[in-house]
Amino acid sequence: MTAMEVKKLSFAYRGGAPVLSGLDFSVEEGENVYLLGPNGAGKTTLLRCLLGQRGYTGSVRVAGDELRSLSPRALARRVAYIPQTGESAFDYSARDMVLMGAAAPLRWLSSPGQAEERSADEALERLGIAGLAGRRFQQLSGGERALVLIARALAQQAKLLLMDEPAASLDFGNRLRVMDEIGKLVSQGYTVLQASHDPDDALRCADRVLILAGGRAVCGAPREIITAERLEALYGVAVSVETLPDGRAMCVPYSPPTP
Repeated sequence: MTAMEVKKLSFAYRGGAPVLSGLDFSVEEGENVYLLGPNGAGKTTLLRCLLGQRGYTGSVRVAGDELRSLSPRALARRVAYIPQTGESAFDYSARDMVLMGAAAPLRWLSSPGQAEERSADEALERLGIAGLAGRRFQQLSGGERALVLIARALAQQAKLLLMDEPAASLDFGNRLRVMDEIGKLVSQGYTVLQASHDPDDALRCADRVLILAGGRAVCGAPREIITAERLEALYGVAVSVETLPDGRAMCVPYSPPTP
């Protein structure tokens, strides 16, 4: 079943040139789709449109229903957002941060009850970070914050997760840990669309890849989409895409020979 279907999606900030122009793609249930593109390509803008930001044209359907027809509460039951890790404006505990996700589908000004508290605790347990519950979010490491933000999305109980560079600024170990947890969620039936700057992660983890450039998009299997020619055009660097002995692929930068 299709989790999200996008047709002819375009967006421009007031007075500016189009950032997105006529995008067509879909995300199927249970897929891990990577969103790649250089800085300024519109990855975050696209995620905001998929979360209901006003001003786009075209159609976005979530589980068959037009996005514009969904109330904020109804949308919160279907789609959860994981932002880039960073500072919280308030020094909440990790559990309170996760509880905010559980409370997202509630009526305005409603307080979370036992069911929401149970959802928050279960999300922390699922990611193996229950021990962080009482810690202050601002005191956590980057990897711990990333996992708390994912737990917040899980507590919301939406099955489609939109992630804006969930492993950004993490060290090597924490990045692998976060990617591993995301992979587990996909295997458990969650659907993920995540913005990333790392084509190697996409080659290793993605079911499909969506590349944004010049306001337009191309989507397909990782090995078909991530090519040396396309990466050079996108990022202005010389790379080759090599196949390792175990069958995996990786991007290898090189200096082209001088004429």
